[in-house]
Amino acid sequence: MPIHFNDRDVVSKVAGLSSALIVPCYMCPAVTVSVREKKPFIQLFKSFLKSAPYEEYITTLQARLQENGVKTKVFKSAPSHEWFMCMWTSGKRKKLQKYAEQYDAVIVLGCDSATETVREALKSTDCKLIEGMEVAGIMNAQIRFHLPGNVSFENCKIVPISQLRQKEGELE
Repeated sequence: MPIHFNDRDVVSKVAGLSSALIVPCYMCPAVTVSVREKKPFIQLFKSFLKSAPYEEYITTLQARLQENGVKTKVFKSAPSHEWFMCMWTSGKRKKLQKYAEQYDAVIVLGCDSATETVREALKSTDCKLIEGMEVAGIMNAQIRFHLPGNVSFENCKIVPISQLRQKEGELE
């Protein structure tokens, strides 16, 4: 099942900067947002392979950053195999590096593996790397298909990752 996230305060992290490239993973964070908003993950006949709640989340983040004087752009991933940032091709990673050179910071919306993908791509840039989300656990859920083509996650539980549970003293 997907990783579940909590949001981090990115607005304070971009203080003093003028631009940021938002680099979203389109799978786990999108599921997190759709579950949190209690909305379908995907509406196949309305927005095909885009998660409307996640797109709205990203747009809201852009507006908040804009209010604080930071202009933004979203680094898009069109083909579905590029939804998982941790599995991006070398070409996609090089494209990110080229785009990132134009920005003061890159905001990653994804897991630690997604952050590592971006970190590697940013090695030769002066961009500040900002993690926009933090892992809260793994989601245990039931995927549901509802007519007219809505894909949702229901009966969701957040299962702590054993290392996090160990850190908090729940496991030995």
